[in-house]
Amino acid sequence: MSTTRQLRGGTRWALSLNAFLVYLFFYAPIALLVFYSFSDDPLVGRWGGFTLGWYRDFGENQEVQNALSVSVKVAIISTLVSVVLGTMAALALERYRFRGNRFFDALLYLPVIVPDVTMAVMMLLFFTEGLSLVNTVFGTNLAKGLATVSLSHIAFSISFVSIVVRARLNGMNEKLEEAAQDLYASRWQAFRHVTLPQIMPGVVGGGLLALTLSLDDVVITQFVSGPGATTLPVYVFGLIRRGVSPLINAVSVVMLAASILLVVLSLVAQRARGESAA
Repeated sequence: MSTTRQLRGGTRWALSLNAFLVYLFFYAPIALLVFYSFSDDPLVGRWGGFTLGWYRDFGENQEVQNALSVSVKVAIISTLVSVVLGTMAALALERYRFRGNRFFDALLYLPVIVPDVTMAVMMLLFFTEGLSLVNTVFGTNLAKGLATVSLSHIAFSISFVSIVVRARLNGMNEKLEEAAQDLYASRWQAFRHVTLPQIMPGVVGGGLLALTLSLDDVVITQFVSGPGATTLPVYVFGLIRRGVSPLINAVSVVMLAASILLVVLSLVAQRARGESAA
C-alpha cells in the first residue's frame, strides 16, 4: 500500500513538473515580450529602465495607425459577411438534405484543413488571373487591395463560423421549430423568433473567432494585399525583416491584448451557449 502511494505521489509530482514546464515553454516568451515592451533601451532584449515611450510611439506612428485602420476595416467586413454566409451554410447543412450535401459539407471544411501557404497561393492565383481577365474585358485598372484582402479573409472565416453555429444547431431541439410552424408561424417567423435566439451565442462566438483570425492573419494577407492594404500583422512582419525595433514589442503586446480579449469574449459566448442549451 505504501509503495503504491509512493508511486502515485511520484507520478503526480512528475505530471505537475511536466505541466509547469509546458506552461513555462508557452508563456515565458509572452512574458518577456510584455516585460521588454516597457524598456527604455533602444535595443530589443536589454532592460534600460521603465518607459511608456514605445506605446506613445505606437499611438503617434502614422504607418502603424494606417496599418491598424486597414486591419480593423478588413476584420469588420470579413466578420460581418462570414457570419451571415457561415450561418446560412450551417442551417442548410444541418436542417436540409439536398443533392451534393456531403460534397458541400466536405468542401466547407477545406479552409480549416488546407495549410495557410497553400491557400495563400490559391488566392494569389485566383485574384491575379481574375483581375487580369476583368481588366481585359471591361478595360478597367483594378488591382489587389482592400477588397482582395477582405474576400480572402471571408473565404477562410466562413468555415470557422459554420462549425461553431452547426455545433449549436446540433444541440438544438428541432421540435421547437415544428411547434412554431404548427402555431401558424411562417419559416421566416420561426427562424427569427425561435431558431435565431437559440443559436445567437453560437453566431456571436463564431463571429468573434472570425474577427480574431482576421486580425491575426499574416500569410494569406501578405500574398493578396496590395498598395495601401497593409494590415498590422503584415506591417509587424515587415519590421522584423527590416530590423527589429523596440516598437515591435509594443505593437505585438497591443495585438496580443486584442486577441486575448476576443478569445475571452468568444469563450463567454460559448459558455452562454452551453448554459442556454442546458
